[in-house]
Amino acid sequence: MLTSMLIFALTLLGALPLALPIAFGRMSKHAPLRMLMQVYISFMRGTPLMLQLLVVYFGPWFILKIPLSNGYRFYAAIIAFVLNYAAYFAEIYRAGIESIPRGQYEAAEVLGYSQGQTFWRIIFPQMVKRILPPVTNEVITLVKDTSLAFSIGVMEMFTMAKQISSAEKSMTALVAAAAFYYVFNAIVAWAMNRFERRLAYYR
Repeated sequence: MLTSMLIFALTLLGALPLALPIAFGRMSKHAPLRMLMQVYISFMRGTPLMLQLLVVYFGPWFILKIPLSNGYRFYAAIIAFVLNYAAYFAEIYRAGIESIPRGQYEAAEVLGYSQGQTFWRIIFPQMVKRILPPVTNEVITLVKDTSLAFSIGVMEMFTMAKQISSAEKSMTALVAAAAFYYVFNAIVAWAMNRFERRLAYYR
């Protein structure tokens, strides 16, 4: 359970901030950078996360002949999860930023705000409020996706539940795992809903 929660927490800590520069690149006026980010997002969203886990884990050996230590499994899982979810969050950020009326940028410019001040003081708070529902959906999906770490041998909760269930010829361990995922997702949904209600003053 702790391994699953650690994968979840580290993925959010890495993917949420990484998604912002990716979103900026996706909206850039520089065509090469914009195309690069489009290709990155398209690849990450268009291929299975399990395949990405396998590539990140086995890639260093097959491509660069770098020996793989057993401890690298966990790091490979975090890297793959962060890269994958950053692509999804980047598109959510982009949609949120582009939903802000252009007139707000123009008004900020008239008032003497710099581009950085305009974004962080005016655009960003409104963006956060608007993107909370889709971000919540992705966060809930992440809770369940942590089980995919089994594909590279990371012993997270679902893998252990399957092994116990097979050894004991009982569904008890799987039922316990299902209960954990449900409760964890209920807590996440409750916390995100509370956060969204705290931002209700933007209505």
